[in-house]
Amino acid sequence: MFHTIITSAYIIPNIYVFLRIRHLFINKGYKLHYSLIYILLASVYPLSNFFSQGDAGSIAGIIRGTGEYILPFYLYLFLSVLVFDILLLINWLFKIVTSEKISSYRFKKFSLSSILLLSIFVVVAGIINFNTIRTSEYSIEVPRKSSKINHLKIAFVADFHLKEGVSISFVERFTMRISEINPDLMVFGGDIVEGDRNDGKLNQFEELFRGIKTKYGVFAVLGNHEHYAGQDKGSFFSKSGMKVLCDSIVIIDSSFNLAGRNDSHFISRKTVNELLRSATDSLPIILLDHRPTEIGEVSKTRADVQLSGHTHNGQLFPINLITRKVYELSWGYLKKGNTQFFVTSGIRLWGPPVRTTGKSEIMVINIKFVGE
Repeated sequence: MFHTIITSAYIIPNIYVFLRIRHLFINKGYKLHYSLIYILLASVYPLSNFFSQGDAGSIAGIIRGTGEYILPFYLYLFLSVLVFDILLLINWLFKIVTSEKISSYRFKKFSLSSILLLSIFVVVAGIINFNTIRTSEYSIEVPRKSSKINHLKIAFVADFHLKEGVSISFVERFTMRISEINPDLMVFGGDIVEGDRNDGKLNQFEELFRGIKTKYGVFAVLGNHEHYAGQDKGSFFSKSGMKVLCDSIVIIDSSFNLAGRNDSHFISRKTVNELLRSATDSLPIILLDHRPTEIGEVSKTRADVQLSGHTHNGQLFPINLITRKVYELSWGYLKKGNTQFFVTSGIRLWGPPVRTTGKSEIMVINIKFVGE
């Protein structure tokens, strides 16, 4: 269903782009050639959804891999043509450039080249941005209550979406960065793995994650993609050295509560009040919830901090403008009531390996416990 919606949203703007480029830039003798080439390239993304990942050198793998970049390319091609049409409208109203110049071969060649190069440039910049791991660091204060520690450094990531196509080198760079950060606590916020035991790289991913060592351990919650892939019942997390919190709470070093919620795909998921009922009143509460969908409700509880992912900060402009409307906090930091909320844009992505909004980030949260 999701792919059907995305494909429909892909085809409709493509019809507009196809017709506008054909009308504005293509001479009569080349319209058939243009039509065949455009339709062939535009068909790659819908066709790629019928293929599994496949080996990189296989036909299925090539189509699948190409399709991942075709989708964002045509998104920005559509936006570029739309902006060009708006400029033409403005020019029609104010007569800035003469109609003779707009109709000239030189102007058409320059305009079409600019549109294509701009679309390619944005996608290439998005690929580089996606593959660059960045750190977002925050410092907050939380009531100490009876905690025996003064400071807690948390490294938080979500949305790894590990599967066969993810490069080992990216995960190696991630684990090295965590080692450099040297957090007291490592937390994974869901959608970490969507592959299965047949994925040849899964054992390597598990080995790399087992190398993450922190003072208080490595914890995780499940996301919707673990649910889709059946990894909620899989062995990936235990083999990776992660303790999964499934609607449960642990007390860390007699100093703070760490609570983890099941994703909302789990019918039996507890309400936040039901989950926190068993939290120790005299200790701070750090809550993990894959989706930041209940900020209002959580802000009325005893939770001091909530960590979430899922949104990807929209991933591709202008989708981030939509996620800002859907979620009260689609990325970054928000304090509401007595709870401080963090939503990461994710360390990786699901779908095209292109990120034109947000960053592939590790959130580092320095908590200072204050008061008596």
